[in-house]
Amino acid sequence: MQSNDVTRAAVFVAMLVLCITASATQAQSPAPVQPAVAMSSDTGPLDAGFHDLYELNFQRARSEFVTYQKTQPQDPLGIAAEAASYLYEQFNQKGIFSSEFFLNDAKFLNGADGSPAENRNEAFLKTNEHARTMAKSQLKLDPGDTHALLVLTMTDGMEADYDALIIKKQLAGLGLTKQAEGEANKLLASDPSAQDAYLALGAANYIIGCLPGYKRAFLWFGGIHGDRTRGMEEMQHTAENGHYLRPFAKIILALAYERERQPDQARALLVELSKEFPGNPLYTRELNLIDHRTSCKDQDSC
Repeated sequence: MQSNDVTRAAVFVAMLVLCITASATQAQSPAPVQPAVAMSSDTGPLDAGFHDLYELNFQRARSEFVTYQKTQPQDPLGIAAEAASYLYEQFNQKGIFSSEFFLNDAKFLNGADGSPAENRNEAFLKTNEHARTMAKSQLKLDPGDTHALLVLTMTDGMEADYDALIIKKQLAGLGLTKQAEGEANKLLASDPSAQDAYLALGAANYIIGCLPGYKRAFLWFGGIHGDRTRGMEEMQHTAENGHYLRPFAKIILALAYERERQPDQARALLVELSKEFPGNPLYTRELNLIDHRTSCKDQDSC
């Protein structure tokens, strides 16, 4: 296999591990959980900040996260959330949260436009490392601290995405992905209700399952496997019962439905998102694109 094929295969593994990379026991279904509480500005600055994040109001989201940090200075989650805001903003600017990027293999395989130097995100790197350092310190005191494990999987997962998609170091992203999966195994073993964790596992399962056979074989030798059906089922768990990553799971699952030529299922998720986050034009734009593609297919045109 050529080296370009190796790195292109690796980018699929690192792709879409935004915020939390996870792995659950493959032979078991996730434990039943109560539906997640909808994000609202009334549930505290952390939830309010994530709501603003999904509205693409990044400055206001960061303001909420900084407020949370002031009231909870020992909690690295507020710092990890701030790091997420810098990465989300860059992903939004680069058009990564769209079917134009996700469904176009040429774009998907090569990462964001721009050189690694041009794309370097100092604010994200500094804040993400701060949160990671705090989480590691807490885990030294208590290796079973599920909250610290959550933060560590978030920070490693986000940097895996950054490496693969922004600065185009796909193999480095793959290494962080595998590291975050091990951390998430510990998290889910202690807290099976951590449904946010199933998003990244599902996304990786789905994307790897979509790869050509020779690329799947390459990853199989590294102990990485993919299953499209299982991947969509796992993403559905987060879309239904996740908390911080529930909206993100919905947009990724909607894009997966589009790849599977199931526009009605994609539409249903996008309608939910557009109602919950009316300030985010991405969801309305994706709905319009589904209508356009459906119209072209019906009329055998375009």
